Amino acid sequence: MSESSEALRTILHVDLDAFYAAVEVRENPTLRGQPLIIGADPQAGKGRGVVCTASYEAREYGVHSAMPVSRAYRLCPQGIYLPPRPKLYGESSQRFFQILKRFSNLVEPLSIDEAFVDVTGSQRLFGDGEAIAEQIQAAVQEEEHITASIGVAPVKFAAKIASDLRKPRGLVVVDPQRLQEFLDPLPVKRLFGAGPRALERFRSLGIHTLGELRQLSREALQVEFGDAAADHYYRLCRGEDPRAVVPDRGRKSLGKETTFSEDVADRARVRRTLMELAESVVRSLRREQLRGRTVTIKLRTEDFRTVTRSATLAEPADTLEAIWPTAEELFQSADQTVLAIRLIGISLSQLGAPQRGLFAHEGEEKSRRLGATLDELRQRFGGAAVTRGTYLNDS
Repeated sequence: MSESSEALRTILHVDLDAFYAAVEVRENPTLRGQPLIIGADPQAGKGRGVVCTASYEAREYGVHSAMPVSRAYRLCPQGIYLPPRPKLYGESSQRFFQILKRFSNLVEPLSIDEAFVDVTGSQRLFGDGEAIAEQIQAAVQEEEHITASIGVAPVKFAAKIASDLRKPRGLVVVDPQRLQEFLDPLPVKRLFGAGPRALERFRSLGIHTLGELRQLSREALQVEFGDAAADHYYRLCRGEDPRAVVPDRGRKSLGKETTFSEDVADRARVRRTLMELAESVVRSLRREQLRGRTVTIKLRTEDFRTVTRSATLAEPADTLEAIWPTAEELFQSADQTVLAIRLIGISLSQLGAPQRGLFAHEGEEKSRRLGATLDELRQRFGGAAVTRGTYLNDS
């Protein structure tokens, strides 16, 4: 491990255990100990949709989040399948983050049920990192009647790994002086940012652990992975992670997707659905007073293969007219098969507040005014009250 100021930090990664399932058990204690799957109904929905989360009892059957619910049902037909209740989970999540903020103002949310917390400056008040982690676990248990697993480490990378090692209600503390000893035995799949191709390349090189990866020089890694990825892997396997805990990062992306009730071969229908999703996304952007610059299309075929394509606009946008041409091109690029389509989705990222100056393009402002008018009409008369002519004329 390098001798740097990062080693002096104390960072917690706090992760609620099987969050959705845990909240459902809290609301209905008769579910405790049962294989509980939160997601689509595998029978009424004809096996469509995916698993949002699964209790630890369900995970023993091989069920996990993001798995097609049809496969989950084959693995665990005796499981209890419940639809998600976002409002209930959101309220519990808000209280969870309020607990974290009692111990530090440096809380960086990663999702509805996990966050990094920098407690370096809190230890005079609450004790060391382990003591603070224990207090957080106790507060979550007492106030929310659910459990949390926590990793404590000098860097984010190690804290996130540590929180996952002894679930549920695990607490793993990584000694800053033994960080390398902690990292070396870990499998390379634990590397943040290492996708399937990188892992396959590691296997072909005979590299299975971070310790083995550490034996490669930076130059050797550059030959295999290029400069940026090589530097990333070289630093992480040595415990070098300078990322700070950044509170209130705000929304990173905004998107919509839908799983068809039956696989759809008709590309015109898929295209119409994609346009409807795109309009829903830009409507949300305007409501939150945001613009997006990077457009991403997600497509899943009947064989469950998922393809994504992304492109960055010349300027951030919040209108369908600005986003749709790029979205349509990405769809055509992603759709290189004759297979029926199971899921289609679109998202906008690189979000930021509009910067409207005196010289805004007239056509852009006209599109925005049209969009705002449609938003108002839908709000007053319902979402189906107004339909763009494009939807009706497309065939």
